[in-house]
Amino acid sequence: QVQLVESGGDLVQPGGSLSLSCDASGLTVDDTGFGWFRQAPGKEREGVACIDSSEGSIYYPDAVKGRFTISRDNAKKTVYLQMNSLKPEDTGLYYCVADLGAAKGVEICWGSSHNYWGRGTQVTVSS
Repeated sequence: QVQLVESGGDLVQPGGSLSLSCDASGLTVDDTGFGWFRQAPGKEREGVACIDSSEGSIYYPDAVKGRFTISRDNAKKTVYLQMNSLKPEDTGLYYCVADLGAAKGVEICWGSSHNYWGRGTQVTVSS
């Protein structure tokens, strides 16, 4: 059974940092691309960082570029999202997704269909 379990969400002040983790089980992660998505109340869900299976293709939208960093540790079956210089507009429920195959980072972030989703971890940026 495949499970994606996110952790690390918290309440943080603007300008602060958070590190999220996504633990994947039941997957052959070497052949899997991953992405972090977020959804804020009243807004559409958006991909904020995506990485392909070979780590050769990483995508960030302009809204987070230079502030967020996605990485993966295949041995630990874990995907990370380091978020720096957080802004109130970064508030949302952050989900981890897994895409089987060779999709590029941008394809994962802009795709509407994914093989697996986690349940999310809440990030709130507020003073």
